[in-house]
Amino acid sequence: MTDPVVGATFTSEDWYGEELGAATYRECTFRDVDLTEARSRGASFESCVFDGCRLNASAHTASAFVGCDFRGTSFFDATLDGCKMIGSVFVRCTLRPVTVTGGLWRGVTMRGAKLDGLVLDGLDLSEADLADADLGGTSLRGSDLSGATLRGARLAGTDLRGATLSGVDLTEARLRGARLDLAGAVVVAESLGACVDEG
Repeated sequence: MTDPVVGATFTSEDWYGEELGAATYRECTFRDVDLTEARSRGASFESCVFDGCRLNASAHTASAFVGCDFRGTSFFDATLDGCKMIGSVFVRCTLRPVTVTGGLWRGVTMRGAKLDGLVLDGLDLSEADLADADLGGTSLRGSDLSGATLRGARLAGTDLRGATLSGVDLTEARLRGARLDLAGAVVVAESLGACVDEG
């Protein structure tokens, strides 16, 4: 295990295909770094900034990106398997196509993000800010969206069956064509002011 890297700045470096293993970075800045096809397993990035980076076709397993700031960064064809993205912020990022398998994405901010057509089943997105995001045709089956912000989000054809929607205000979300199970339909009806009588 290598020592943690703290407070370092990496600019215009070529980390193509780099094997990051379980490296630890804290409060580091990655600017215009090419991480295409990089690999990590159990790595930890805490309070780091990724500005204009390329993580295209990279693969990350059980790695953590906690409280990170992603700006204009590309995840094209990346794989995130069981990763923690807690509290991270994504601005002007390319997030599709991307393969996501489980993980904890609590409190992420992805305002206006294009997430249409992705499979995000079983993902913990509680308290996430998805305002104005495009989730059209996205699968969120069994995901936890409790307390998430979906104001202005496009949910046309989105699969929300089995998703946890408690505490979600759906009054300003675009829901036409969204797929819901009975529990989800009740939440939607109640958010619109209906009184649901199950008796």
